[in-house]
Amino acid sequence: MATPSNARLVVLVSGSGTNLQALLDACGDPEYGARVVAVGADRDGIEALARADRAGLPTFVRKLSQFSSREQWDRALADSVAAFDPDLVVLAGFMKLVGPDFLARLEGRVVNTHPALSPSFPGTTGPADALAYGVKVTGATLFVVDSGVDTGPVVAQCVVTVEDDDDVDTLHERIKVAERRMLVDAVGRMAREGFTITDRKVRFG
Repeated sequence: MATPSNARLVVLVSGSGTNLQALLDACGDPEYGARVVAVGADRDGIEALARADRAGLPTFVRKLSQFSSREQWDRALADSVAAFDPDLVVLAGFMKLVGPDFLARLEGRVVNTHPALSPSFPGTTGPADALAYGVKVTGATLFVVDSGVDTGPVVAQCVVTVEDDDDVDTLHERIKVAERRMLVDAVGRMAREGFTITDRKVRFG
């Protein structure tokens, strides 16, 4: 892992970029230990890319429709990310699953968030599933990406209480707020302290 103040982050996005903005704001502090060096997306015309442009960052777009197969897209995305020599790749609301080539190139350096307490409620409907199940607490998980769906080693988790009057939107909004705080805190620690993964256990330092 890079030394403090120069860990290189490449952030991949698909939407409004609120997690990206939280990371950009954190990186403005020299003590944070990292800087975003590029932002990539799987679609054009999104607010996340506008945020990157306003921050003066290089951007790239790799749309699945531009390639004849998902495997070709995965290799092209890996090439684009690897060109920036990242210490850490953050999937910040990136709505595509990266594939074997991408993970082979960037193994152990790719993190993603999930709006539930893994291993509970994997997939894209975590808040709705938690509400339907009737749990009293849910939350968010930051994990190192592997070949499964939300199955990688857990870096950090945060807990969000499910209120009696919650619907999916109100619960998900509170999860997203907690998720952003967790993401910024954990990525900063990964950058400053380094990390190891042994028997699925992620340890800082």
